[in-house]
Amino acid sequence: MAASTAKKQKLFNGRDASWMQFNRRVLEEAEDPANPLLEQVKFLAITGSNLDEYVEIRQAGLMQRIEDGYREPGYDGLRPDESLGALTAEIHAFVDAQYACWNDRLLPELRKQNIRLLEWNELSDEAHEFAQSYFQREVDPLLTPIAIDPAHPFPRVLNKALCLALLLRPKRRSSSPQVLGVVTVPRALARFVRLPAEEGCFDYLLLQDLIAKNLAGMYRGYEVLAHAAFRVTRNSNLYFEEEEARSLLETIRVELHNRRKGDAVRLEIEAGAHPDIIERLRVNFELEEDQVFRGDGPVNLSRVMFLYGDIQRPDLKYPPFTPRALHLSRKANNIFEDLRTRDILLHHPYDSYDPVVNFIEQGAEDNAVVSMKQTLYRTSQDSPVFQSLIDAAATKETTLVVELMARFDEASNIRWARSMEDAGVQVFHGVVGLKTHCKLAMLVRRDEDGVTRRYCHMGTGNYNPVTARFYTDLSLLTSDPQITEKVHMVFNYLTAHAEIDDYRPLLVAPLTMAESFLGLIRREMEHARAGQPSHIIAKMNALLEPNVIESLYAASQAGVDVDLIIRGVCTLRPGVPGLSDRIRVRSIVGRFLEHSRIFHFANGGEDETYIGSADWMPRNLFERCEVVFPVRDLAARARIHDEILPALLADTTKARLLQPDGTYVRAYKALKDGPTFSSQDFLIQLAEGKADLDAIPRPVSPGPAARRPARRMPRKAVAAD
Repeated sequence: MAASTAKKQKLFNGRDASWMQFNRRVLEEAEDPANPLLEQVKFLAITGSNLDEYVEIRQAGLMQRIEDGYREPGYDGLRPDESLGALTAEIHAFVDAQYACWNDRLLPELRKQNIRLLEWNELSDEAHEFAQSYFQREVDPLLTPIAIDPAHPFPRVLNKALCLALLLRPKRRSSSPQVLGVVTVPRALARFVRLPAEEGCFDYLLLQDLIAKNLAGMYRGYEVLAHAAFRVTRNSNLYFEEEEARSLLETIRVELHNRRKGDAVRLEIEAGAHPDIIERLRVNFELEEDQVFRGDGPVNLSRVMFLYGDIQRPDLKYPPFTPRALHLSRKANNIFEDLRTRDILLHHPYDSYDPVVNFIEQGAEDNAVVSMKQTLYRTSQDSPVFQSLIDAAATKETTLVVELMARFDEASNIRWARSMEDAGVQVFHGVVGLKTHCKLAMLVRRDEDGVTRRYCHMGTGNYNPVTARFYTDLSLLTSDPQITEKVHMVFNYLTAHAEIDDYRPLLVAPLTMAESFLGLIRREMEHARAGQPSHIIAKMNALLEPNVIESLYAASQAGVDVDLIIRGVCTLRPGVPGLSDRIRVRSIVGRFLEHSRIFHFANGGEDETYIGSADWMPRNLFERCEVVFPVRDLAARARIHDEILPALLADTTKARLLQPDGTYVRAYKALKDGPTFSSQDFLIQLAEGKADLDAIPRPVSPGPAARRPARRMPRKAVAAD
């Protein structure tokens, strides 16, 4: 066992350690003075929401595995209890770093910009009067003070709800034991109360502080000895028994209710809280001491995102930019005519998301379109996609495959699914037991020449116009008969579980994708051994699948250059002598969330490029319905080959390079010579017509895995509409 554990630790970095490294990279952006101040505040808020999701899913899952008796080491060689111990210690250190960023960097800098978070004793008379009036008018009607005694048991505290805990002593019975009180801070109200201030100034008071100043009035029979804000995080893993469920829809609805009853896994509380309050809460929630996290500042730092939206100071945010609009070919009267002559590749947010929405809207409005099919995983509540499908249902065969188990979006998806069914849309929930994560839209149209054709949108991101403004994703619009026919087959699989043996040129999980990727890696190895061009460039959110990682190790040893652009978790160890010498891993964390998945293979000089919805993770390859598809159009492929991948590989400003020990270093620190270069800034400038491809620097590092693909397509092809 010891030898096996040592081998795993040599081959793989720890998943939890890698995730914490990712969130530290986000925190670095909050600490980076080169970012506009309010953008730093936003990054800090993102670290808070990231950590919330991680604790209630991953840490809770580890605790559950331990309780269920699992002791088998993971791919990093650590047992669940060992992983949990290391993870908990790292989270404590990370929380300390979050509050240090807030207190030592952001608050002082905000004050310099006349943005102040005030204590009660700092308020002017006018601000006092305003705050008290706001409390009486907006806050007090929503409060329910509770005192814990034999007649009033401890209330059911909702997951991640901000509360105030009070240590109380009865006034009439001073010798009676002290009791605990609990007040839940209303979720409907902003956590920051905007106060009257001079023009150009922004003054705020924490809502919890305003409530705390009014506690005596709520507990008139008690003396308030101490109070503290706290928040409990509960296990939010979602489980269901398929054979016991009447339907998947009803099962998820039940689980949404049951989720509130999850076990507590974390207690966050103000650092100065009275020890008796902490101990009573800890015992009540059945937590160990290391599950109590003390914060020197606002409990729940994700809520500081409010400041980013409320403060109208454009000078403290990234400069706005206008995404590049799509222009149809000169001879095309509509997008369908255009797609009959070429594919259209869009790179969001640099390219506008409007063409995707317009494609679906035109499908709903066009009388020549006879059928529409769509998958939806996550989208905005007011999404035009939903309205278009409802409109289409009146005159067309309209099918929706909606994912009910999109984490934290189930309630919204259930509501929309019911609305769709009421409007006449055929709503399906995919293959039982598998999440539907692929991004597909297909229109069937009787064209003007009398031919019935399929037109498809395929993407790497969700059908969400809101997130499309700050997620980097790729969209491919095509009428390629081979591709669209297989998209049709994928929909048959999703609605009727009708499998076929061959989905080529698509890679479809969980049916063909894993083995197809392994085959593509093996093919690069064969090219390397034959002395032909061999190079793998893969961009994704996470890399965890051990079979893929071991295949990449084998490819490196066979002489294949491997460049990996992994935003988040990566358990592969690059640069290990004799194992992964030719593999290099970089993570880019910047203004936009890097979300696109791109897979490029040199293929002996006959380059192949794929994009799609799947990461190289077990859940994507084996537990979800995913689609990865080839980019065949020469101009579209050239854009990825000559513009997108070279820019990402040349980034030295926002890129961090993964070291063999699992740590990351800034690219500009590792590559000491050469100009600094930000891929996202460059791509914005390119979209605005302020830069060209010559602005992409050649990599400074001499290592073979640092090279970018050689240009093969003419420049004009890249600039094509």
